[in-house]
Amino acid sequence: MADLLIIFSANYLYLFSVFIALVWFLKVRKNLKQVFSLTALAFFLSYITAKLSSFFIYDPRPFAVEHIKPLIPHIADNGFPSDHMLLTMAIASVIFVYNRRLGIVLAIIAICVGTARVLAGVHRTEDILGSSVISILSTYVAFLFISYLSKRFRKNI
Repeated sequence: MADLLIIFSANYLYLFSVFIALVWFLKVRKNLKQVFSLTALAFFLSYITAKLSSFFIYDPRPFAVEHIKPLIPHIADNGFPSDHMLLTMAIASVIFVYNRRLGIVLAIIAICVGTARVLAGVHRTEDILGSSVISILSTYVAFLFISYLSKRFRKNI
């Protein structure tokens, strides 16, 4: 039973975050341009930073090094950073800016996704932490940039 929960969380729980985010975005009425600008920039920065970091940091997947059978099938490529964690934490970080409670709930879901991927044997803790740091810092940088532009041009972007 525990393995089924790990497999579900590692493979599909991120979709729950995506669904919650889509519903939240559809309900946003205030600062709509700013929300979408922050989302687009934070996701772009997260993606680019993750891609660049994967060229400099190579972390083989645990199942490839430890010769264990992972709970979910995966190719034996670079495990750093975790794409699932990157996406779920980016969603949580962006929403946290506007709705702290929902952002915390989504961060908890992201942590569950990351933990499940470690327990499934397809990532190491460093891959998960690296993705979290990339997503959170990218969202923060995007927020600072959008705030600067908003103040500089005295309108919501």
